[in-house]
Amino acid sequence: MSWLFFPLGALAIVAVLSYRNWARKRRREQLLATPLTSEQREVIASLVPIVRRLPETLRPKLEGKINLFLDQVTFRGNQGLEITEEIRLSIAAQACLLITNSPAWYNTIRNVLVHPSAFHIHRNSHDGLVVHEGRHSMLGESWARGPVILSWEHALHGGLGEDDGHNVVIHEFAHQLDSLTGDTNGIPILRKGQAYEGWEKAMLDAFHKHVERVERGHNTLIDPYGANNHQEFFAEAIVAFFEKPRLMHREEPALYAQLSELLALDPAHWD
Repeated sequence: MSWLFFPLGALAIVAVLSYRNWARKRRREQLLATPLTSEQREVIASLVPIVRRLPETLRPKLEGKINLFLDQVTFRGNQGLEITEEIRLSIAAQACLLITNSPAWYNTIRNVLVHPSAFHIHRNSHDGLVVHEGRHSMLGESWARGPVILSWEHALHGGLGEDDGHNVVIHEFAHQLDSLTGDTNGIPILRKGQAYEGWEKAMLDAFHKHVERVERGHNTLIDPYGANNHQEFFAEAIVAFFEKPRLMHREEPALYAQLSELLALDPAHWD
């Protein structure tokens, strides 16, 4: 008789797993369709003023993704920092701005660690057989499958300064977007129909021009940190796309067009 119970047990397991999958999908749909409260909107508008420029048609999408982000992610304060609703909303709004109109999602992020200000990490470097220990001051750090680590002082400043070209939250979550391919290399998952050849040419042309300007000590549209490598250039280009969109549209139209297609957003023409 035992052989009869195996299929029944297997069916029960399948039923449970199917229900859990349905329940997760249903909850996701509900969160994406849920608007923020008026109080939450006021907090975000005051701490992340760039969202005020977002077209009305896109605001429900942003709000739904903020709700989904807050449901998925646990915020943890370091060095005695108390996580407040303002911290959660500010960081979530900045992170979700990138994917407001995109099918991309931060699937692997479960934790955001927040320090009161810049934090220090110890990292070793190798020079032949010699190992050098280094202590580095950081504003943010992004691991491929999480967590994201942020300085609240700089995350707050980045959200408030909507047009200064510096935003640590957008920078670190651009790395998360980049890493969805399995590698963080400045080549994200492109949109359906977006040609790789066009992406590569626009990014490499802009990167080489940027590196040359940095080496010559000239002012740059994109933060000089982007000259380090392709992945940092991608992250800083995303920051400039949101915070200096009209300037990028004028000075780097091909790069702007590729980022606009990738994110399905056009901030250069927001009011």
